Amino acid sequence: MEIILFFLLVVGLCKEFSAGPPKQKKPKRHNRYQRTAYNDASGNSVFDTLFDDGNYGEFLIYSCLEDMGEEHKLLANVYLPKGDGKTTEIDLIMISATGIYVFESKNYSGWIFGDENSRYWKQIFRGGRHYQFYNPIWQNKKHIGVLKQHLGLGDEVFRSYIVFSERCVLKNMFVYSPEVKVMNQDMLACEIVEDMAQRPGLFTTLEIEQIYNELNRYTQADEETKQAHIDAMKWRNPY
Repeated sequence: MEIILFFLLVVGLCKEFSAGPPKQKKPKRHNRYQRTAYNDASGNSVFDTLFDDGNYGEFLIYSCLEDMGEEHKLLANVYLPKGDGKTTEIDLIMISATGIYVFESKNYSGWIFGDENSRYWKQIFRGGRHYQFYNPIWQNKKHIGVLKQHLGLGDEVFRSYIVFSERCVLKNMFVYSPEVKVMNQDMLACEIVEDMAQRPGLFTTLEIEQIYNELNRYTQADEETKQAHIDAMKWRNPY
């Protein structure tokens, strides 16, 4: 009897080891990435998305906007040419019946202090460490300026959204332009739904598709274009 029990125990252990280690659940971040079309839109792999703060911030915004329905068209990492031969990189664009919503992602932590009329904003951490960064409202205004010129559309079409991470606190934030919104990422869905509800219809389904097709040509930029854009942007941050 003891021999039989020993044999059964050995067989059971062999089966357990041959099956390999127990499968672990995929991280929530990975699951969320798999459910979106962000890879197709941006060209960023799962590794490049989940382990890069900038890309991950854009991804969170994209997935939030994607949940709003198929009637909106989304674009990520649009490198539009400017008149001087350089490019401007737009993090995210949503084309809707009520307008074109342009998003600048700031996946920052710490305390954020900003004023629409100030050239630089400040990021402060515990212990007193602080950094300055170029005013993202001005940054997005330039993006919209290039979009307006490229598409031949007026100011009334565009809305500017500056979206910060949930990991930061917007301490003193002064925004004066009604077409500009500054918020943490967890407030994005509420803000944009309310904004869209108050705006008139501007584009037909066909026009949305036409604008999307025109801008989609400037996504999926090659590495040379991306590096040239990064080099041209270095002057904006003095630190």
